[in-house]
Amino acid sequence: MDIFSLEGKVAIVTGCRTGLGQGIALSLARAGADIVGVGSTEMNETKEKVNALGKKFLVVKANLLSIEPIDDIIKKAVDHFGKIDILVNNAGIIRREDAVDFSEKDWDDVMNINIKTVFFFSQAVAKQFIRQKTGGKIINIASMLSFQGGIRVPSYTASKAGVKGITMLMANEWAKHNINANAIAPGYMATDNTAALRADKARSSEILSRIPANRWGTPEDVGGTAVFLASKASDYVNGYTIAVDGGWLAR
Repeated sequence: MDIFSLEGKVAIVTGCRTGLGQGIALSLARAGADIVGVGSTEMNETKEKVNALGKKFLVVKANLLSIEPIDDIIKKAVDHFGKIDILVNNAGIIRREDAVDFSEKDWDDVMNINIKTVFFFSQAVAKQFIRQKTGGKIINIASMLSFQGGIRVPSYTASKAGVKGITMLMANEWAKHNINANAIAPGYMATDNTAALRADKARSSEILSRIPANRWGTPEDVGGTAVFLASKASDYVNGYTIAVDGGWLAR
């Protein structure tokens, strides 16, 4: 099963302090990758867990609400590890409000980190892959709302529909450079982003009633798909968004 091995690879994972990002970082490390963790706060727990797996973890503190830090993040990663092989654009936020009352700030903040930063980080890493002449893997984190409209999250819906679209565009333009761009669309996951939903008993019950697996997903559920998309096993998969949703979209 060597085609799933990430031994000797270097992966940048944004937003990996907790939740899905941490789960993805740990899965990539278990498969053999060293990790560059990017976030606006400390990632001590993730670092300790990656180190315990015998892999290196470089912390790069940056606020991805702006694209300004991107070039410096890439420089630090290359200076430390000599190369980049994988980018996981996981960092993101959500704001909830009725569409009729939704504010411009809640629109702009979500769009900035969820789609603008995703594109320009991918662009910068693609340039690095091209310089290295090694190709590489870009994994974007989409959502069920890449396929559906949702309620009370207009900027999140717009951003995640955009992630699915630009992932296809990246594949169209960068496949000739041996770059694979794909996305993972997690279903309803037990993370910080869904804490309010899970606390709402009526809404949580409504959601679970539609999931054939009859449970909220976990970061580990997403990790295997991330390893697949980061490895040689997915070399002919490009421009696709894979739902990891317990069957939600099949219902």
